[in-house]
Amino acid sequence: MTSNKERAIEPVPGTYNLADYNEVRKNFTWDDADLNGKLNIAYETIDRHVDDGFGSKAALHYVNGDERVSYTFKEVKEKTDHYARILKEHGVEKSDRVFVFLPKTPECYIAILAVIKIGAIAGPLFEAFMEDAVRDRINDCEGTLLITDKEMVKRVPREDIPSLETILYAEDIEAEPFLDNGEEYVEWVDKEDGMLIHYTSGSTGKPKGVLHAHKVLPHQYQSGKWVLDIKDDDIYWCTSHPGWVTGSVYGLFAPWLNRATIVIQGGRFKAEEWYKLIAELKVTIWYSAPTAFRMLLSQGDILKDYDLSSLRHILSVGEPLNPEVIYWAWEELGVRIHDTWWMTETGAHLVVNLPGEKIKPGSMGRPFPGIEIGILDEAGNVVPHGTTGQLAVKTPWPGMMKDIWGNKEKFNSYFKYEGWYISGDLAYQDEEEYVFFQSRDDDMINSAGERIGPFEVESKLIEHEAIQEAGVIGKPDKVRGEIVKAFIVLRTGFTESPKLLEEIRVFVRNNLAAHVAPREIEVMQELPKTTISGKILRRELKQLEIEKAEILNTI
Repeated sequence: MTSNKERAIEPVPGTYNLADYNEVRKNFTWDDADLNGKLNIAYETIDRHVDDGFGSKAALHYVNGDERVSYTFKEVKEKTDHYARILKEHGVEKSDRVFVFLPKTPECYIAILAVIKIGAIAGPLFEAFMEDAVRDRINDCEGTLLITDKEMVKRVPREDIPSLETILYAEDIEAEPFLDNGEEYVEWVDKEDGMLIHYTSGSTGKPKGVLHAHKVLPHQYQSGKWVLDIKDDDIYWCTSHPGWVTGSVYGLFAPWLNRATIVIQGGRFKAEEWYKLIAELKVTIWYSAPTAFRMLLSQGDILKDYDLSSLRHILSVGEPLNPEVIYWAWEELGVRIHDTWWMTETGAHLVVNLPGEKIKPGSMGRPFPGIEIGILDEAGNVVPHGTTGQLAVKTPWPGMMKDIWGNKEKFNSYFKYEGWYISGDLAYQDEEEYVFFQSRDDDMINSAGERIGPFEVESKLIEHEAIQEAGVIGKPDKVRGEIVKAFIVLRTGFTESPKLLEEIRVFVRNNLAAHVAPREIEVMQELPKTTISGKILRRELKQLEIEKAEILNTI
């Protein structure tokens, strides 16, 4: 497979929602994607389909081990109304921040929609977050109410969250009788009203709250139609949890805006279970991350035990997609994997591979219609094709974030060149406008598609009694892209040992989350620093790691 890296993969003949990219891109405006009528993205996501006569269509299939649950659009509407009523009874008002901390279950998706339906701002939290991660995010935007369950509440340090007035348990909400009193729970809103806040890690500070408004609707709808290529009979599965932006935008909003039947799967990754799910539910569209596909590739011929012929379209997001994985899917599954590029801050797809267009393995694709990409030099000037520079997006577009909660300085830093959003990625564009990612322009770690800010991990490390200083980098890894590696200086009186290093790793895992805990820890006598400010030089640490790998490869 590796010998074919330069070979493009032509589109499979078929009928696609976007038939002619060049023609659509030339003529499309965002007004073309506007959904007419009163505005509330939760209404458009679920209630609209019921009003249009599709209430009996299957909205979701939930699978967790032997458990199977399915709901129609009518049933999801009724459940969101039920949750909305209870939220209003507890005093939730428009623009209040309401957090949802639940496993990947139907209740998680329903709770998020219910919050948005009544005009409040939903804050989904990843199910593996530990106490510190939960506390920091709710405190940042002064969340007033939390929906969780009686197990996960053990990781909610309520006494450290002064704004948190109420905790509701999903079990109790589900147990309350449904009241069909004919009340309308949809709060009609302005397009600039906030609807969702996602926290994303930064390289120099605590996680930042990226606020999106209802204006994102046409972008999410249209990208679901064209990039996901959703049709009325599709069974759609996005493996991401709604606590991450992919899980909310392309696990919930985009597919349901386009009336797809979605799949929700509980539990951890296991190749056999994933293949079994696709075969059993006849999944047609599948959206996951390169790490998952690389892990499936490593399982060898196990896929031949399952009938995966229902698949017609696979998508990937979170990190660059290896050409080897693309050729594996094409040769073993007979299906193309379409890489996509966007960010929490952008609200929806910006650079995409489309079903009706050729794929250049190694490329993230071409600009989504209505999106203009620029590769800029340090002065903010557009550079020629083939030249690496800052990957930027012409502003505005509907999906663009409304704000960084309480941090106008950070928000403004994305727009240092007039008329451009700066992504922090370095890339180049070829003559056909395909975009090729080169690297990050900062210290962010991309591990298994999750962006991890080294500062948050370093801050937690130095809280451990044994650690005097810490520097954290992303170490290249064949499966995960990067892994979190920590370099530490021990305090006087502590001695390096396997037991101590494991204790440190567990300390981070138990206070933040498993995916940010260092997979490797190296003890040093001192860390490289700047002469004047004493700032830890993460790039030097990373260079040391790269040099080690090069030496090993020559042995």
